[in-house]
Amino acid sequence: MPDRLNMPNAPQPTQRQGAETQSHRGFLKIVLCVSVSLWLVIVIGSAGLLAQARRAPARRAPAVALKTEPAVFDCPALLGEGVTTKRMFCDVLTGRDSSDGIIIELPPHTGPVTLMFDLHNRHTYSEDLIRTNRAYRRYTATIGALTTDNNLLSRAVIQSEFRTAADLIDRVAGGAAPGGVKAVAPTGVEPIVITIPADQESVSILGEKLSVDRLDGPPDNFTTPGRPVAVISNVMLEYRPAPARRPAAAPRRPAATPAR
Repeated sequence: MPDRLNMPNAPQPTQRQGAETQSHRGFLKIVLCVSVSLWLVIVIGSAGLLAQARRAPARRAPAVALKTEPAVFDCPALLGEGVTTKRMFCDVLTGRDSSDGIIIELPPHTGPVTLMFDLHNRHTYSEDLIRTNRAYRRYTATIGALTTDNNLLSRAVIQSEFRTAADLIDRVAGGAAPGGVKAVAPTGVEPIVITIPADQESVSILGEKLSVDRLDGPPDNFTTPGRPVAVISNVMLEYRPAPARRPAAAPRRPAATPAR
């Protein structure tokens, strides 16, 4: 029989090479786990950011609407009610202290308050002066709006002319003249708008001076305290009502002590 060929045997892995192979496989497993973990973190984080971006922004509480209403005020010299307009006309007196004026109380409010009223001159009507062409007057009245501590907020001026009864705004009921009206009546009109700071709770309307021009003599000027120099009507307030206060919590009653 022919001799067998002597083939070289395949090299067998050594113990060291086997250990290195297992270590390499373990390293690959760690790298794979870390990669998967990082991928999951990125995916989850992106989903969270996307959800936050799609989330609707928080809604703000709606602002309280402006409210306009007739003012409540104390008139120290009430002229009276208009026969035609049914307005209440109040004389504005001159003075040196806000307490002498027309005190207008402000309701609870947030922010500034807008005070609005019509300012008139006051005229003493006479049929005799009209018949003799001596009734012409030009009135210039100045008044002020003051805080309770006598700080001037604003001044207002009205200038108007009177020639005939058509220049009167209205006649005032309650007098001895024909028709049961008073001789004094409002003439001319000037709409006045005054902004009152938010920290004020009331405002005073006080007369400052009056100038009267006529055809038959020099002008008359009046500044003496307590004299009526103008008239106001249609007094209104515009403001944002203050939030309603929550009622105070009722005090807790002490627990009853059990009878022994």
